[in-house]
Amino acid sequence: MGLKIYWTDFAKNQLKNIYEYHKDKVSSRIAFKITQQIFEKVENLCDFPNIGTLDEHLINRPQVFRFIICTNYKIIYWLNKDKNRIEIFDIFDVRQSPKKIERSIIK
Repeated sequence: MGLKIYWTDFAKNQLKNIYEYHKDKVSSRIAFKITQQIFEKVENLCDFPNIGTLDEHLINRPQVFRFIICTNYKIIYWLNKDKNRIEIFDIFDVRQSPKKIERSIIK
């Protein structure tokens, strides 16, 4: 399909926070492994952009947000057809209250 992946600054920051958390609490090897798994899941979206489930917490937004799960993280994205890319908006820890998802979606 030729889609590109675009990471918002917020999503990049979340990924960095995930890495730092696991590096501090467990080890840098585990932190790298978790972030690598997230990157691999995201890369799969290039070939299968609609594989994610619609996010019911973001249903009232103009974009159609979907998510995929990787370990304890929900990768929230939408397909921006105008720019021919998948926009990663958030990497959300599913152990939090789902209402906190709205903190990242500005548009």
